[in-house]
Amino acid sequence: MNLSGDQMCNETGKLEAQTFQQVAYIPVFVLGLVLNAMAVSTFIRRRRQWTDSHIYMLNLALADCTLVLFLPVRVYDAYHPIQPSLLCTVMISIHYVNMYASILTVTCISVHRYLSIRFPFWAHHTRARKKLAASVCTFIWVIIMAICLAFHSENLPERLSTCYRHKENVRSIHFVLVVEVVGYLIPLLIMSFCSIQISCILQETSTREENSEQKRTFVRLVKANLMVFFVCYTPIHVYLYLAEYNRTNKGPSSPLHSFLNFAEWIATTNCCLDSFGYYFLLKSGLRDAT
Repeated sequence: MNLSGDQMCNETGKLEAQTFQQVAYIPVFVLGLVLNAMAVSTFIRRRRQWTDSHIYMLNLALADCTLVLFLPVRVYDAYHPIQPSLLCTVMISIHYVNMYASILTVTCISVHRYLSIRFPFWAHHTRARKKLAASVCTFIWVIIMAICLAFHSENLPERLSTCYRHKENVRSIHFVLVVEVVGYLIPLLIMSFCSIQISCILQETSTREENSEQKRTFVRLVKANLMVFFVCYTPIHVYLYLAEYNRTNKGPSSPLHSFLNFAEWIATTNCCLDSFGYYFLLKSGLRDAT
């Protein structure tokens, strides 16, 4: 059977997308599973020593770990495409619910750090801080699940071309706006503000205190966390914006489709980078700074 030029391009695009997902997600799954399992086990072993920081970090590790656990289904789908079904709807929902739970938890950790440094007296109210952390983490899951239920139709089988891929021109503008604003822009602005404030406060005090090197190291860590957030989550949200204004060229061979594959992958790698940042922060002597 002879294929036209467009058909050949589409088939080549599909093959490249499948190959990328077959190769790229496997190391993310292995590394993410090991690191997050180590982090969760460390938190559980130290449960009697928990502070509010531990509660936020545990929530982050659980969200990342849940996302990682379902990556093998995505890899399998790349080898043997799964026909759209309600199971696919559940899988996509789990992926994005946990991704945005991670985003909002990282944002809350940034706010928590800023408040702890800006108002040191609050550090003495240990029980109140722990209750607040538990309440905030619960609220994160409630608000994300509410948004997921409100827009559940976005991931129904009839809107999917394969188990992990939407058809063209199916996302509503209201869904895109909520995801862009609540899931990305507001967290980015909050994290940027907190990171700048933390850096200014610690750099100012580090010049006249003995633990100045520790504080400078903590400032570098805060900046690194903000950079990781920006690098990992900007591409996928840029794609959503571009897709709204380029609804006619999103086939398997289009540059936009290739960009989507990369954007989804780089967002998923955050589950590994979170583990590096917060697991080793927990193990280091910087805990007292938070």
